Amino acid sequence: MNKWIKSFAAGVVLPGILLLGACSSATQNKSAATTSEGIQERTIKAGIGNSETHPQGQGMAKFKELLEEKSGGKMKVQNFFDATLGDDLKMTEALQAGLQEVTVPSTSPLVGMIKEFGIYDFPFVFNSEKEAYTVLDGTVGKKLLDKLPEHDLVGLGYWENGFRNLTNSKHPIETVKDFKGLKIRTMQNEVHLDAFSKLGANPSPMAFSEVFTALESGTVDGQENPLATIKTQKYNEVQDYLSLTKHVYTPFVFLVSKKFWDSLSEEEQKIMSEAAQEAGEYQRTLNQEEDEKALKILEEEGMKINEVTPEEAAKMKESIQPVIDDFAKKFGEDLVEEMMTEVEKVREN
Repeated sequence: MNKWIKSFAAGVVLPGILLLGACSSATQNKSAATTSEGIQERTIKAGIGNSETHPQGQGMAKFKELLEEKSGGKMKVQNFFDATLGDDLKMTEALQAGLQEVTVPSTSPLVGMIKEFGIYDFPFVFNSEKEAYTVLDGTVGKKLLDKLPEHDLVGLGYWENGFRNLTNSKHPIETVKDFKGLKIRTMQNEVHLDAFSKLGANPSPMAFSEVFTALESGTVDGQENPLATIKTQKYNEVQDYLSLTKHVYTPFVFLVSKKFWDSLSEEEQKIMSEAAQEAGEYQRTLNQEEDEKALKILEEEGMKINEVTPEEAAKMKESIQPVIDDFAKKFGEDLVEEMMTEVEKVREN
């Protein structure tokens, strides 16, 4: 196990912009509780944390369009944006309770209920789109989706969130030393918290909906998110520096309430799965395009942008290696080894 993890520490290169594949494997699980036949009139309440203009929001609009088209207008989608229905965790809990039908959260908040999802939070794992596709569209991604039904959730695949980059109001992040003392907002995630602490920062977990105000008031110095999110949330209005650390890739996962899923006919499940997958393909492509546009816009609007060299990224990786080693034991060394072995195969070809 350790030979794979340590090989990553020795050979880190900065990840490029990643396009994440949608897994539809969870749709293979046919529920005995399926009751109705054909397609019935239904209204699906779907919520996300990002805005309507974010690629995730546009993906949800595409899902609505596709599902309504495939169902002949019978299955309607009511989309809620900007965390109107709560943060990722609250909406996920609403799905479990049967109070909401769909949400597409980052995988990180799921770690509290399914610890193995934490493997996606390891810094500097993926260097290319192909590497991420291999893991998320392969056996590793399916194994994690298959754990959702026992928690009253069904996963219809992975959408694109993207590589996370760091913004702050103090100075550029070019070396490990530049993290020292910075108050950084993170998600409520053990790997992220421990990793930033190892780098010398002071991580401060908070809900996504609270980040802008916290940055504006100086409660925190910085935050980390993909470029499209930084742009759509207008963090450049309260942050001076953008450092392209690309330190973590976080996928979205398309979740459906199992209570709702079990009430669908096989035909309804089929078209809903197809709509989620097709919308995911659209969303992934759009997200990649939007990241490129966002970088140009953020620079034009005055953010000071710097890249991190592969050598300095390797030093950052080395600093947080003990965190990866510890959490690999917690999440399952066999699963981590399987993930890293698949990535290594891609790099060798």
